Amino acid sequence: MKALSIAATGMIAQQLNVEVISNNIANMNTTGFKRQRAEFQDLLYQNIERVGAASSDTGTVIPTGIQIGVGVKTGGVYRITEQGSVIGTDNALDLAINGKGYFRITLPSGEDAYTRAGSFQLGPTGQIVTMEGYVVGPALTVPQEATDISINPEGEVLVKLEGQIDPTNIGRLELVSFPNAAGLEAIGNNQFLETPASGAASVGVPNTPGFGSVLQKFLENSNVNSVTEITSLITAQRAYEMNSKVISTADEMMSVTSNLR
Repeated sequence: MKALSIAATGMIAQQLNVEVISNNIANMNTTGFKRQRAEFQDLLYQNIERVGAASSDTGTVIPTGIQIGVGVKTGGVYRITEQGSVIGTDNALDLAINGKGYFRITLPSGEDAYTRAGSFQLGPTGQIVTMEGYVVGPALTVPQEATDISINPEGEVLVKLEGQIDPTNIGRLELVSFPNAAGLEAIGNNQFLETPASGAASVGVPNTPGFGSVLQKFLENSNVNSVTEITSLITAQRAYEMNSKVISTADEMMSVTSNLR
């Protein structure tokens, strides 16, 4: 009975769906997190009677045929990159991107990674770094004697030095964009890597066409909507239960058949 294996694929699919939803809910308060959505596809069909096949010698054809589906599979888990809300903070190095783009950071391996989580700090040498101590590119060093740090929407880092009236420009933060940001590979710690699916990175100046602006003393919240996720979770749970009911029903039908005298 095909219903057993068909319903099993449905249960597996909904199990993965629940896992994706649970990860979204777990990261509701993760800075810069982008929620994901599972996409499903139907499997190949078995043709009992092929649609359009000849049904007589006079040229008549079967209008619909008989096709039996064999279940469902996961087509992909898509990352939704829409902007999250921003929240104000008191940290001068908390930065949010209003619009398109990612901050570029340098991993210990020398490889570039990208993030929307702009909760930065100063490293031991005065460089702007992530919470893991990875340098934010391009590497900018804030002088030890700086009394204030200001970062404008164009990414320029201005520091006020004791005894000087005008702030000193020590450089500009860059943003990076991708043709398909959903194709980036997540590696944890709010970081992503470039992949063939994402396309090549384009480096640009904040607040210019194609790139968002930098907001100082703000952080971007996760774009997870709790109401939407709970609704999706309930739907996935019901779908899982219905597939399990199909298995129970198919098993009962097989028991009836085996008990025939």
